[in-house]
Amino acid sequence: MSELVRIAIEDHVAHVRLNRPDKLNALNPAMFEAIIQAANGLRSNTDVRAVVISGEGRGFCAGLDLANFAEPSFIDDFFHGDKAGYWPNFYQQPGYAWKQVPVPVICALHGAVFGGGIQIALAADIRLAARDTRMSVMEIKWGLIPDMSGSQTLRDLVRLDVAKELTFTGRVVEAAEALQLGLLTRLCDDPVAEAVAMAKEIAGKNPDAISLGKYLLEHSRHGDDLAGLKLEETLQKQLLASDNQREAVAAGMQKREAAFRKRRFTDYAELAAILKQ
Repeated sequence: MSELVRIAIEDHVAHVRLNRPDKLNALNPAMFEAIIQAANGLRSNTDVRAVVISGEGRGFCAGLDLANFAEPSFIDDFFHGDKAGYWPNFYQQPGYAWKQVPVPVICALHGAVFGGGIQIALAADIRLAARDTRMSVMEIKWGLIPDMSGSQTLRDLVRLDVAKELTFTGRVVEAAEALQLGLLTRLCDDPVAEAVAMAKEIAGKNPDAISLGKYLLEHSRHGDDLAGLKLEETLQKQLLASDNQREAVAAGMQKREAAFRKRRFTDYAELAAILKQ
């Protein structure tokens, strides 16, 4: 794995660190690759039950490295070649791929969370932030629209008029307002420590129930109630009387720590195929 992204796995929790601190973790093609590889690797690792993402240095991620615009191939690759013609495309995956990881993803934020940085953060399930966190949907500053999946994730967190205002103005939002708007889950003094503690707590639960719970909420929120209720029932059938569900009951009754088996589903594509049967 590239040193641009460092991964440490302990007690079923993967800690992913963006590691380009001299550039405020700004995104260049190599960093895009590293983040995508990290997400894909963790998606298929059935020992991992929760993920924490943080940024080294003075900020989480300041967005796209502007030096990319000087590369003639950068814009061409966006529309042509092996980086285009599929969705999420290469440039959308560093954000959207975290929605496809079948375990909870917690972002620990501080400092600048701009442009591509906010789009990575919005794709996480939970966002814990330091009080110095500053967020911006900054693409309009460069004459662009959100293009790393932010159009799909921002709308799920804030009112449509708020999403439009942030997209049209690119204004910088301080942490307290970001919390009020719904961009953040919680403010804390040490977001990394709290994110790791939360991830460890989640990792102690039935990994299959956690994985299916994420799938249920992600795949029912934009559908009608009847479809959501059907999916809820279908997923619950996958859990009832399964090995890990039995272990959860036994551990609770015996007042001991549960010894769960590995997560059943490698990724959500595999789960979707099972649900179609």
